[in-house]
Amino acid sequence: MRDHDTQFFIDLESGVWDALASGDAGADRALLSADFVGVYPTGFADRAGHADELSEGPTVASYSITDARLIDVAADAVMLCYRAEYQRPGSHEDETMFISSLWCRRDGRWLNTFSQDSPAAPVE
Repeated sequence: MRDHDTQFFIDLESGVWDALASGDAGADRALLSADFVGVYPTGFADRAGHADELSEGPTVASYSITDARLIDVAADAVMLCYRAEYQRPGSHEDETMFISSLWCRRDGRWLNTFSQDSPAAPVE
């Protein structure tokens, strides 16, 4: 049984989003495991690739996390699934993704080890 609630993992995930919004590659790297794998519409990313996207500044202007669900995977691993609405810098258009993030406790720290982003289908 896990010792943290859904909000704890939303807060961890928000740390990643906050790093994207502030352009802080160091904060981004600190939340991702060394063996992190991201699966995105553009392909795969490792920790360095995820953080390197911030080399030219923030990639997100604003975001919100809703509809969060937590799945217990193992004693030290949970999958956080949620809907993210966000805007990119300079854009006034909302984008929506459904995201699954695997958080694993290693040496007493929770790290994001896997993330998959799925663009939401257009509303008809």
